Amino acid sequence: MMENFDRNISYNDLPLLPPKKLLETTKVLRKTIVASRALAHLNGMLTNLPNPTLFLDTIHLLEAKASSEIENIITTNDDLYKSLVADKRFDSSATKEVLSYKEALWNGLHEIEVRPFISTNLCIDIVQNIKKNTAGIRTTPGTALKNAKGKTIYTPPAGEAVIREKLANLETFINENNTIDPLIKMALMHYQFEAIHPFSDGNGRTGRILLLLYLKLENLLDTPAIYLSEYIIKSKADYYNKLREVTENNNWESWILYMLEMVEFTANKGLKRLKEVTELMEHMATEIKEKLPKVYTKELVEILFRLPYTKRQFLIDEKLGTPKTVGNYLKDLENAGFLTSEKVGKEKLYLNYRLMAILDQS
Repeated sequence: MMENFDRNISYNDLPLLPPKKLLETTKVLRKTIVASRALAHLNGMLTNLPNPTLFLDTIHLLEAKASSEIENIITTNDDLYKSLVADKRFDSSATKEVLSYKEALWNGLHEIEVRPFISTNLCIDIVQNIKKNTAGIRTTPGTALKNAKGKTIYTPPAGEAVIREKLANLETFINENNTIDPLIKMALMHYQFEAIHPFSDGNGRTGRILLLLYLKLENLLDTPAIYLSEYIIKSKADYYNKLREVTENNNWESWILYMLEMVEFTANKGLKRLKEVTELMEHMATEIKEKLPKVYTKELVEILFRLPYTKRQFLIDEKLGTPKTVGNYLKDLENAGFLTSEKVGKEKLYLNYRLMAILDQS
C-alpha cells in the first residue's frame, strides 16, 4: 500500500492525469492490439449491416439493464422489453431506472453529435437523466464508499471546488491528450472518473455511459453497440479490487489490462450475438416468404427484430396496411409459429421468442 494512504480520509490528493508512470508496458501494448482488433471486427460488422441502427435499441437496453444490475437494480429482459412496447405503464421502480439509463445514454449520444466533447456539464446532464432529478456536483461532506460489512473502502475527494478542479483536468485529458493509445486512455479516464466520484449517486452508471460515448468520439465504434457492463457484472469483485490497486499501490498495469480484456471480451461476444441475430433474421425472412408470401415484406421482418416485442401500432406507423390488415398479419405470423402473443392491459403484444432466446443467453 502507498505510504500513509488512509481509506477514511477524503482523497483530495488524487493525482491529476496523465499518471507519472510508464503505462505502455509490453503486456499492455500486446493486449491493446488484440482488444483494438476485436473492436474493429465488431465495428466492421455493424457498419456492413443493411440497417446499422436496427438492433441499437435492444443492445442499449441490455447495457442499461446490466449497468443498473451492478448497482443492484434488478429487472428481467421480459419486463424491460414489454414496458418499452406496452401502452400500460409498468410501475416497477427497477424497470423505470433502467429505462432512464437508456434515455441518458441516447441523450449523451445526441449531445456528442452536436458538441463532440466530453465535459463536466455533459456528466451532469447524464446523471440528471439517470436519476430524474436536478443533482449537481456533490457538496455534502462525509461521502465514503463502504463494503457490505459497513467498512470504509474508499473516501473520494471532498469539496465542490476540489471536485471541479479534478473534473476540469479529466476533461482536458480526455479531449486534448492524443499521445496515449485511445483504449489505454479510456482505462485511465474511467478510473479517474470513478475515483473523483463527483455525484452523490449515479457515478457508476454515468462512468459506464461515458465509456460508450468515448468509443464513439474516438471513432472506435461508429455505432456504440457494445455491452460493456455485462463483463463488469461477471467480474465485479475484480473490477473494484483493480480500481483500489491503482489508488493504493499505483498499480496501473493490472487495471489497464482488466479494461482491455473487458473491451476484447465484449467486442467478441457482441460480434457473436450480432451474427446469431442477423442469421436468425435472414432465416425467418426466408421462412415467412415461403409460408406467408402475402404477409412478407422486408420492412415487416425489420419490425420483428427491432425489439423482441411488437404490436399492431408499430406496423401501422410503418404504413404496412390498415389496422385490420396488419392485425391479420400478426395473427397469421402467430398461427404459423413465428410469434407468440400476450394480452397486456387492453392491447396484444407479439413476442419474437427466438430473438428473445438469443438475448437471454448470458
